[in-house]
Amino acid sequence: MPKKVDPRQRRTLIADALMRVAAEQGLEAVSLRHVAAAAGVSAGMVQHYFRTKDEMMAFALSVVRDRSQARVTDAVTALGDRPAPRQLLRAMIAALLPLDDQSRDDGRVALAFLAYTAVRPEAAATLREDNAQMATFVASLLPGPHADDAAAGLLALMEGLGVHLLGGHYTPQQALRALDHHLDLIFGRSA
Repeated sequence: MPKKVDPRQRRTLIADALMRVAAEQGLEAVSLRHVAAAAGVSAGMVQHYFRTKDEMMAFALSVVRDRSQARVTDAVTALGDRPAPRQLLRAMIAALLPLDDQSRDDGRVALAFLAYTAVRPEAAATLREDNAQMATFVASLLPGPHADDAAAGLLALMEGLGVHLLGGHYTPQQALRALDHHLDLIFGRSA
């Protein structure tokens, strides 16, 4: 009797291999052949599940998004019922920053995908939608008449801190202090 294969599980195995290749060697090293070797499968199997590099990249980003969402959910749940907006934002952003090994690997893939979409804008539709939703949500938590602008600045700070953490320019403690300082500017020190 033939072995039953879970397509989602197989796609995730391949996406994990893609993420390892991207995190360790950079996005330019991502190819069907390299990903197949990292996954321990044939290039034909990779092509069976992903027809193009764009499909592989989009699926890998969805895996990163799912992991990030799980970290955010855990961090927000730990705050209890109805946390203050500043606490909620701090927990969310800290959960999204690459502060540990797993989130650093995910951050490298997300950064590689962002660079990839800079030259292939058609591959960025989901990323644009996610960013717009995040900006709207963050703005809904911020005080003042220019909440949209403040949300854009806060998310840019998060992205910048992430890049500097990935590059080893900041320690996690420095990044969290910078985040706290920025939140203090937005909410005031007493919030």
